[in-house]
Amino acid sequence: MRDVTWADQSVRQELAALKKAGPFVYGLTNYVAANLSANVLLAVGAGPAIGAAPGWPTAFAAGAGAMWINTAALMSSSPETLLEAARSANAAGTPWVLDPVAVGAGATAYDDVVHALLAFHPTVIRGNASELIALSGGGAGGKGVETTANAAEAIDFIKSLATTTKSIVAVSGPIDYITDGVEVFSVPGGDVRLTKVTGAGCSLGALIAAMLAAGSSPLAATCAAHAIYAVAAERAGAMTKGTASFGAALVDELSLLDPAE
Repeated sequence: MRDVTWADQSVRQELAALKKAGPFVYGLTNYVAANLSANVLLAVGAGPAIGAAPGWPTAFAAGAGAMWINTAALMSSSPETLLEAARSANAAGTPWVLDPVAVGAGATAYDDVVHALLAFHPTVIRGNASELIALSGGGAGGKGVETTANAAEAIDFIKSLATTTKSIVAVSGPIDYITDGVEVFSVPGGDVRLTKVTGAGCSLGALIAAMLAAGSSPLAATCAAHAIYAVAAERAGAMTKGTASFGAALVDELSLLDPAE
């Protein structure tokens, strides 16, 4: 297992490629996380569109540089909307990220939709430990949207999930872990306040999608996204005291990251 951090030249190269490309990134996410997700994408140079306006799930999923689906979008969108976006992205070859929020937490009808999305081959699956353990068939999920397991406990489960889905799988925690089913990479750092700002985890899914749109490979892009998010969170944490100021500083620090450092 190897650590990946902002100090790695490859991570900074991935960010430079993103800033140069300025990709259009489409997302279906919940209304709680949409604002922060959009601001995170704008901060790194991507162009977001979020939501299920008529025709968007089909046209934008096919035409975007990448897409992400946060399944809590079901709070305001229909299951068919999410399935149509995934179907369209898969048919067009658009790389996309699945964030299976709260899967396994006891809402069976919801879980059925999450599992149905796997048929459309997400490029990356990211979530917390309880979500990914549940999605891999390892047991019940967390308490609502909160994890009751730690990221290290999920390593074997995410390797299995990556193997069966042929997706890159990434679990977030005090140390993040990313795998293609064979290799496992760790990303240390971040700040505990990422768990206290609404939409911070959801926005990481958006950032991964942006990196996919310009990245050299799904694995490298996903590792880079986690490392970029971690260093921005560390820098934001060093200059703030509370959670509200931390959330704003996180976006600031993402916008200030310079690949030439």
